[in-house]
Amino acid sequence: MMKTPSIRIVFLLPAFVFFLLVSVLMAEEPTKIPDQAAGEVPEEVGGDAAVHIVYVDRPETEEAEAFHIRTLASVVGSEEKAKDAVIYHYTHAASGFSAKLTPKQVEELSKQPGVLQVVPSQTYTLFGPGGTRGAARTMGIL
Repeated sequence: MMKTPSIRIVFLLPAFVFFLLVSVLMAEEPTKIPDQAAGEVPEEVGGDAAVHIVYVDRPETEEAEAFHIRTLASVVGSEEKAKDAVIYHYTHAASGFSAKLTPKQVEELSKQPGVLQVVPSQTYTLFGPGGTRGAARTMGIL
């Protein structure tokens, strides 16, 4: 005879999956620089800079953050400027980093050895206008 799952599992599993999804989305949220408005870029970085995610093929023998900084430094001019431009290092699910880059820097970085892809960062909201129903309508569920 087959055992039926307990009521706890039936109700707790969807809640666990929901909170896991929310925590992953929040963990990938880039950190903001204090006293800087959203989307505002310091003049020394370049007024037309935008956040991009850079996917790299890092050698296994090299530490991720050092490789990211060295790769970016070849485009921005120095390791110090690279450290200032990096917003986040991705080391678990993918190897790469996010940084504020001008279109020219994106072009130059795309040509660097070990750089697989440079893509503009996009932000998605879990709940749109109207709360859960608004998000469900946007996704075509309701």
